[in-house]
Amino acid sequence: MLTKADEYPIHQRPEPVAYSGTDPNFYDRYFFNGYAADGDGFLAVALGVYPHLNVMDAAFVVSRHGVQHNLRASRELGMERMDTTVGPIRVDVVEPLHALRVRVDDAKRGIRADLLFRSRAPALEEPRFTYRAGPRTVMDYTRMTQNGTWEGWISVGEDRIELDPARWFGTRDRSWGIRPVGGQDPRPVVPPRPPQFYWLWSPLNFDDCITLFHVNADADGTPWNSHALLCPLGEEAAPRAMREGRAEIDFRSGTRHARRATLHFEDPDGGRTTIELEPRYHFYMSGAGYLHPEWGHGMYRGELDVDYDRYVLEEVPENEQLYLHVQAFVRARMRGALGDRDGCGVLEQLIVGPHAPSGFTDILDPAP
Repeated sequence: MLTKADEYPIHQRPEPVAYSGTDPNFYDRYFFNGYAADGDGFLAVALGVYPHLNVMDAAFVVSRHGVQHNLRASRELGMERMDTTVGPIRVDVVEPLHALRVRVDDAKRGIRADLLFRSRAPALEEPRFTYRAGPRTVMDYTRMTQNGTWEGWISVGEDRIELDPARWFGTRDRSWGIRPVGGQDPRPVVPPRPPQFYWLWSPLNFDDCITLFHVNADADGTPWNSHALLCPLGEEAAPRAMREGRAEIDFRSGTRHARRATLHFEDPDGGRTTIELEPRYHFYMSGAGYLHPEWGHGMYRGELDVDYDRYVLEEVPENEQLYLHVQAFVRARMRGALGDRDGCGVLEQLIVGPHAPSGFTDILDPAP
């Protein structure tokens, strides 16, 4: 089947773009977050394409005044990947690798937005994520990450938010490849193994630079994918990859979420830098479909379906699976060889199963 994408010179295989190899778990996704530097507001956007499931889904989330508003939508893809509209949510590429536009128009629920994301630094490719459980490839994907600013407006009922790019920052990522999507595989991994996943991601914005850090680790704490860098601002800026990056987490008692955290960077010259992270509040990723039992990524919900709910932040039972995956808005304080500066950003955390350095031994046992 030919689609609009076939008009562009982007083919990677001797077949139409509508077909993405043979793995049913192939996906292609946009994700954005955004936050006011003073902590007064958080937004998130997700849009995913699942060619072999013939599904496209999206979410728009706003957290403000202690309430997280979650708008989710899903539709049949119809094999046309160039139409990036899902019900009331639309994402458009204005200038590749530099500017993207997000529009939302849901009159029924009173949620509207017209937003522009502009880059502060280049889009940066992360090390390829490949994870296997025995002989089975569970994940194999590429991701690029880019820090930027937001401008435009959001309205939720009577509350209108004007986003000033001088004070609204954020990060977007684009990833594509293989991940578990559309529902759990009924065929067990052989031999069976308990669930385990340790993930931290911390993109930060400072006045004169950005930093990126992430780590995926096994149960014994051994990283299987990790990366840390500092990059000056500007489209042509060259990132400086760290020789080593690691995180030290002080968990809040009774949870698997950070009370505070420290990133430790060692640059190629052996200089050491610490970045102290002070979480202020959480954005719950299930609002955008992550780990959601009914709105998980790639789940088929008919020709078109739109849903809304909200979380009152002080009432969230954080140890339930629905609220385990979070992005914490953080204040960041950098000190050391890379310079002294203050900034803000997020610390994303998804920790399931054992992780010896953290003291976790079961699927969801909390910190003491």
